[in-house]
Amino acid sequence: MKKDIHPDYHEITVVMTDGTEFKTRSTMGKEGDTLKLDVDPKTHPAWTGGAQRLIDTEGQVARFNKRFAGFGLEKK
Repeated sequence: MKKDIHPDYHEITVVMTDGTEFKTRSTMGKEGDTLKLDVDPKTHPAWTGGAQRLIDTEGQVARFNKRFAGFGLEKK
């Protein structure tokens, strides 16, 4: 292996969305850094099979529904 061409591989702490932590090795940051996840397998619908929640920011969903109400698609 050539010297000085590979990034430093060290131990970091990963914090899941529910607060649980685990240690892993990574090239991210420096030794002892913490990586806080916004989305992880415990909460993401792709892994949990849960339904997606629509977040209505500044009435965007309401404006969309009003604008396209005449297209004949019914709300379920």
